[in-house]
Amino acid sequence: MELWKMYRNGEWVESLDKQTIQVLNPADLSMIASVPRGKSGDIDEAVMAAKTAFFSKEWKQFKPHERGYVLFELAQKIRENKEELARLETLDVGKPLKQSLSDVDAAARYFEFYAGMADKIMGETIPIENGILDYTVREPIGVTAHIVPWNYPIQISARSAAAAIAAGNAVVMKPAEDTPLTSLKLAEYFDRTNLPKGIFNVITGYGWEAGAALSSHPDINHVTFTGSQQTGRAVMEAAAKNIVPVTLELGGKSPNLLFADCELEEAVEWVVKSIIQNAGQTCSAGSRLLVEASIKDEVVAKIKERFEALTIGPGIRDYDLGPIISQKQYERIQSFIDLAEKEATIITGGKRISIEGNENGCYMSPTLIEGVDPDSELAKEEIFGPVLTVFPFETEEEAVYLANNTPYGLVTGIWTMNSKKAHRVADQVQSGQVFINNYGAAGGIQMPFGGYKRSGFGREKGLEALKNYTQLKNVALKYY
Repeated sequence: MELWKMYRNGEWVESLDKQTIQVLNPADLSMIASVPRGKSGDIDEAVMAAKTAFFSKEWKQFKPHERGYVLFELAQKIRENKEELARLETLDVGKPLKQSLSDVDAAARYFEFYAGMADKIMGETIPIENGILDYTVREPIGVTAHIVPWNYPIQISARSAAAAIAAGNAVVMKPAEDTPLTSLKLAEYFDRTNLPKGIFNVITGYGWEAGAALSSHPDINHVTFTGSQQTGRAVMEAAAKNIVPVTLELGGKSPNLLFADCELEEAVEWVVKSIIQNAGQTCSAGSRLLVEASIKDEVVAKIKERFEALTIGPGIRDYDLGPIISQKQYERIQSFIDLAEKEATIITGGKRISIEGNENGCYMSPTLIEGVDPDSELAKEEIFGPVLTVFPFETEEEAVYLANNTPYGLVTGIWTMNSKKAHRVADQVQSGQVFINNYGAAGGIQMPFGGYKRSGFGREKGLEALKNYTQLKNVALKYY
């Protein structure tokens, strides 16, 4: 088992107390590596290194276009090592290799996108009165904390770090203890560039130790967190004590709305894709199917057929579905399946699958459920697994009501050939992203991503993300 080190102030280091965490392959729960168990002392040193680097003369003189060059170089290194990174991501997360390859490509695109923006973060002039020149400047916010979840580590590491560095900040990243390896690989690539030491740091450790220490650190100037509502509240409370802004993406219970006039085959294909991606362990998974009653039986039959044809097995062999990340997550999903057996009807799936040679892995057949009470826990709470619940509707108004009838508001898919209807529904649904006759828009590197309601606040991706990592200064000069 390989011992990895974490990256602090341009050096590869162990944790201060030399403790480690074992990293497991979800396919069979075998150990694939160990990483340092960073704690508050390790976070202190990383934050101090980042703060020193941020205020250094070297970084102040590092021109915006030079930041762009570094980010372009990262994109190139990611592409050059695409196969290795995808394999690491699959071994770490469990997802099918083809999905990891797409994630790696997205990571490269994030670095390219924000590389191009590094010298285009501009202010404005504001007309006040004759003799006064008033203008705004967008300045970097300082030391930024990045707490990365386990389901899309390379994508989320890339999209937040690239935006932060493009804007001129210093980064301290804490990847999930389950899936730290590709974040550490990014550190390896940064180490080969001329980025000043201390501008990018990766500290591995448990969320309740290193993550908590990072989000509450008094020298952090912004926190980006993706994860559960419960942890998001803790992050927000910790940051609030230091009067520090946060960007939170806290999951979803996203619906696909299928109207009777949709292109049915295409819609069904995307409904299936949107729930089996990464075995349903995706914040934007299309986990609710709202379907016009007149086509409900036909749609359910088609999805059942597709679900039962999917292949399941270790991600490295590139099956359609890989394993659930851990026994803990599997048990959470199973608790919802148990609830469905009491309260609803399971059309297909809901079973643990034993894979020869990988019996310790947590594999679950994709699950289709109908007869769910729209006000039940099963209908409203995020399951985070390959579980799709079906709700029929009679009218457009009922579809909108059902779509909004959860505490979340992250993504909505609308499927209809009637453009007026599509826009009416898009106008009324409460979600941060709306897709009409598609779902996901090829990864959406340029598209602002974030939630309404308890799905969080702030936006990642696109130009909007740069606002997270800058603060606005107004300057007024009287010249006569």
